[in-house]
Amino acid sequence: MKILMFVLLGLTVGAVSSVFGTPSTQIWNPSTDIQAKGTFHLGIDNYYSVTSNDTKAYASPTYVGLTYGAFKNLEIGFDVAEPSADPLFFNLKYGIHEAEKIPALAVGGFNFGGKKDVSDMNILYAITAKTFKPVGRFSLGYYSGNGKLLLDEKGEKANTGVIVSFDRYLSEKVWFAIDYASGKSVYGSLSTGVSYSFAPNTSIIFGYVMYNNTNPIINRNNQFTTQLDINF
Repeated sequence: MKILMFVLLGLTVGAVSSVFGTPSTQIWNPSTDIQAKGTFHLGIDNYYSVTSNDTKAYASPTYVGLTYGAFKNLEIGFDVAEPSADPLFFNLKYGIHEAEKIPALAVGGFNFGGKKDVSDMNILYAITAKTFKPVGRFSLGYYSGNGKLLLDEKGEKANTGVIVSFDRYLSEKVWFAIDYASGKSVYGSLSTGVSYSFAPNTSIIFGYVMYNNTNPIINRNNQFTTQLDINF
């Protein structure tokens, strides 16, 4: 599986701040969803702390990203994060859609930055998902990133972990998700949120991200997030 991920990444991103390039996601983690061939997805994400702001206020850059369905089952994308010293980074994902008895599967990577061991977290992942009606969809995966950047407060590697998520539509316009990434680096977190669709191609997510490690050395605090998504 890891060999397959590296082959896909090499074919697509060969030329390509602790910020995250965002593929199709739940609230925080990648999902098995794939952008349809020939279509674009514009995302504008904001994250800012809502607790302990008197001692460790924290706001991430604003992420403006574009994802494109390059081929059937393959999406590629980039994000610009500002303010940031190294604002441009890339992502891609290959996925197989869920069938009646076959779960969905996706492999990919994100946060491919341009500065070695500075912005290149290079997080690779593999995820499978299955919908159980009428309960919802469950996802399970694994990720691995740059061990020189994904560290805990002691400076030790925290660059691998599991991804677990659940999501379901509460109505035609309202969607709910909760997702988790293990690990004590800046990536590990528990997130939850809801999305409301204003139109068939436009929605907004209101979510909350609770980081596994809020040690001041990691410089992370729980954050509220708003994510505007437009398909065209």
